[in-house]
Parts: sequence; structure tokens; C-alpha cells
Amino acid sequence: MEFANQNLIPQLSIDCVIFGYQECKLKVLGTKLIFSDGLWAMPGGFIHQDEGIDTAAKRILEERTGLTNIYLQQFKVFGEAGRSQANYLGSNSMLESAAIRKMGLNEADLAWISSRFVSICYYALVDINKVKPRTSYMDAAINWLDINQLPKMILDHAEMVPAALEALRQNLDQKLIAYELLPETFTMRELQELYEAIFEKDFPRNNFQKKILDLNVLERLEKKFTGAANKAPYLYRFKRLLS
Repeated sequence: MEFANQNLIPQLSIDCVIFGYQECKLKVLGTKLIFSDGLWAMPGGFIHQDEGIDTAAKRILEERTGLTNIYLQQFKVFGEAGRSQANYLGSNSMLESAAIRKMGLNEADLAWISSRFVSICYYALVDINKVKPRTSYMDAAINWLDINQLPKMILDHAEMVPAALEALRQNLDQKLIAYELLPETFTMRELQELYEAIFEKDFPRNNFQKKILDLNVLERLEKKFTGAANKAPYLYRFKRLLS
């Protein structure tokens, strides 16, 4: 592998909290690492010397999801003094790992990857039905995880999810980004269920509908076909999608 010869910036990485929404549950895409005793992580990667950090984040997201033009927002930097794989796992156990040997890492590679890293973190919003999750050479598996039932994770990656969720909540109305997690058309109830999953609380139906309609960001379409036209809910879409 020879990380040092890959034209990468040492001790700097990018990690991405990739949100998807399915069956009224908010999920994040997680990777199970080969070399970390079965621990999980947020998808991430390294930055080329001639590459901007936003460009690197977009590249990493495309490599892991198969999607382009993903909504992406930087939200925090993680960089505590003891933030290294060696401190968390022990350099000896990493060196003796069969997975490390299978990856073809030598001692120089191991020293590079087990150094203290500062991580620039982004959150991304995707249509979960369009994602084709892809593993990297460092992953044993990649899967969607319930944000309330995360497995044991490396380093401080378990802290990244609530930090990303808080940033998402703050930006949800201001930046009109809920549409990134929904199909193009949806009912008011489906939009309310998404908000309730993100904020982890119930909203009174009438109050929620008034709040959303007052934002003047939705276009009302035909009724959703249910076989009973008089009771069928209206479909909506975000006006932003029309421009």
C-alpha cells in the first residue's frame, strides 16, 4: 500500500456521516473495518496533496455510495490529542493482525495509519433507495445502521453521529434540505414522519402542517391514489426542485 507514497496529506482525514431515511427511521451508513477487531466506523478517507477538502469529501462519498451531486455540509473537526488507532487498539495488536497482513501493509504503512489523525467531518443526505453501498480495501462490510442502535465504533465515531444530527436539525428549515431524504413527491404525513424521526419527538398534526405551509416552500399536486378519492391525501413537492 505504501501510504507515504500515495501523495496523501499525513495525519489528516475526512469522515462522513451519511444519513438515509427508510420506514420512518433515520439511518447512517457504517463500515465494519477489517483491522479493528470488528469495530465499525463512519465512511472516510484521506486527502490528496493537490485536492481541496470539499473535493475529497465528494470523492469519498461517491466511492462509498455510487452517487454524485450529494448534499454535503461540513459540521465539525475531531482532533483530541490521543486520537489514534494505536492508542485505542494497541500498536502491537494491529501489527499482529492477520487482516493487516492480508491488506499488504508493512510497518511503515502501519505507523502512518496508526498515527494521531485530525478528522474533518461532513454530513450528507441521500435517497437511501438510490445508494449502492461500496466497501473500500479497509472494510469487511458496509451497511445501514439505525442511529439509535449503533454498534461499537472506533475512536470517537460514535460521537460524530449525534453531532451531525444536531447540525442537521439546525439546518433543516433554514436550508430546505428535507427533500434530500424524501422521494420527489410525498404526503404531508410522510414529511411529518421524517421531521419526527430527525427530531425524535412527535409533532401535533395541525401545528406541523401550518408551520410547513407558512414556509411557502411546497407545491401541492394531485391527490395520492388510494382507491378513495375523497379521503386521499394530497401529494406535495418542494418548489426548489422546480428551478
